Amino acid sequence: MDLGFKGKVALVTGAGSQIGFGKAIALLLAKEGCSAVAVNDINLDDAKLTAEDVKALGCKSVALKADVTNKDEVQEMVKKVIGEYGKIDILFNVAGAILGGGPLEEQKEDLWNREIGLNLYGTMLVSQAVLPYMKKQNYGVIVNIGSGSTHMYSHGVSTYAMSKGAIDIFTKQLAIVEAGTGIRVNCVAPGPSPTNFIKAPDKQAVIDMLAKQIPMGRGATPADIANAAAFFASDISGYVTGQVLHVSGGSVL
Repeated sequence: MDLGFKGKVALVTGAGSQIGFGKAIALLLAKEGCSAVAVNDINLDDAKLTAEDVKALGCKSVALKADVTNKDEVQEMVKKVIGEYGKIDILFNVAGAILGGGPLEEQKEDLWNREIGLNLYGTMLVSQAVLPYMKKQNYGVIVNIGSGSTHMYSHGVSTYAMSKGAIDIFTKQLAIVEAGTGIRVNCVAPGPSPTNFIKAPDKQAVIDMLAKQIPMGRGATPADIANAAAFFASDISGYVTGQVLHVSGGSVL
């Protein structure tokens, strides 16, 4: 099936991790025919590794270092993509992190601020920077990465879950505001996955433990998330906007 990616230019934030969702999305876009996929990370060396793998698939790519919580850096990053490729058709807001946890009375306010800044404000800042260019061409797709943690309440008071809950609301509000401009906005909410979000040395062991609570009996893979994200970005979902899709093996309904 033709997903309609031929000639499209995409920007993927948080694509430096070599086991993360961002890289999986970037590689899938390259395989499915995007003409260029720009990849961002706060760690430029990691982003370069992803960019090289994208290029190896015959797709143009540039690695961009930017802190998505810094408006000036975000604006400069977007200008570089426009300068290099002339447009941005698709934005994937993948950059994010889990930074805090534990009993509420032990949590630190600076971690709250950093976590909300990265997960929510980062998504908002990059979307804000890209929107004017999408509006000029009367076309654009924004795919945010949320989290199944927004529907899991037994894990404690989590700023991460709250920031991702705000992403759900941001997705729906922006989708409605831009519905008449040719811009669609959707969100993929992953279930537990053995990415760098899990800090334990044996990530798969943690996933195997959590999988006992997942109806389908396994954690999400980066490919699972990339496939869902590509669906939202593709022409075959052209009448879909403002949706949050939980890719979590039935753990969130």
